[in-house]
Amino acid sequence: MSNCSFKGIFPPVPTILDENGKFDSRGMGIMIDRLIESDVDGLLFLGSAGEFAQMTNAMRRQVAEFCVKHVAGRKPAIVGTGACATAEVIELSDHAASIGADAVIVVNPYYSLMSEERIYNHYRTIAENTSLPILMYNFPALTGQDLTPSLVKRIAKDCPSIVGIKDTVDCISHIRDLIIQVKGVRPDFRVICGFDEYLFTTLALGGDGGITGTANFAPEITCGIYKAYQDKDMDTLLELLPRLSTLSQLYALDIPFSWILKEAVRSTGSDIPTGVAAPATEPGDDVKKRFAELLRQAGF
Repeated sequence: MSNCSFKGIFPPVPTILDENGKFDSRGMGIMIDRLIESDVDGLLFLGSAGEFAQMTNAMRRQVAEFCVKHVAGRKPAIVGTGACATAEVIELSDHAASIGADAVIVVNPYYSLMSEERIYNHYRTIAENTSLPILMYNFPALTGQDLTPSLVKRIAKDCPSIVGIKDTVDCISHIRDLIIQVKGVRPDFRVICGFDEYLFTTLALGGDGGITGTANFAPEITCGIYKAYQDKDMDTLLELLPRLSTLSQLYALDIPFSWILKEAVRSTGSDIPTGVAAPATEPGDDVKKRFAELLRQAGF
């Protein structure tokens, strides 16, 4: 079983690409080492911020292999293995296990809408055919379909290797209901927010942490909030929460926000290229200007 407690702050690490969209292992190593040296509790690769959906499976395997090998057990490594086909998720999850990943995160199928019974069967089949712990990933704004608290509760009861969920829903009551309903039957089940600015509320309601994009370049803020909450340090919370609120505006600057995240990493001291995977492209000057303003407002 994984050595990961699935509590705390886990950055969804961007996949570092050159200007032609090719994987840049040098830059990826710089990115990983920076995070390893920070206070984050683990690293998540090939999530939405990692641009998995714009990659071939061969490239996904290449990225996963490099990243897990470079982490080298220094912190837990979670690999995104979501896909629309159940068999494909199992194949990618088997690969993640074979290279030494600590866990996988699996978004629900994101093209053909499925009945709840079929989503249940999708996750149960993956759980029964994958050796690693599994985090579910709910992002209905992108998948077109919500993983309801009642469905997650049923999956959690029946699938012990499914250990938690990243809930990327712009509605705190959804996280609240997951915490109440799912932890009611599985106290060990982790509920982790996907939107940075819901981190404090998630913790206050009994949740377990955040998979927060800003932790890639400002881990002192989200890790600081997590620690301050544990320590009941209200002064630090009151200092850090407004800065996180400012940074959370970055996500709305561009669709997708892949370049924004990489440029934030570069702008805060890491020599990495900021290429993105097609059909995404680098944004225009107006977006770049607003980006620089927000970083300054947040104290960078």
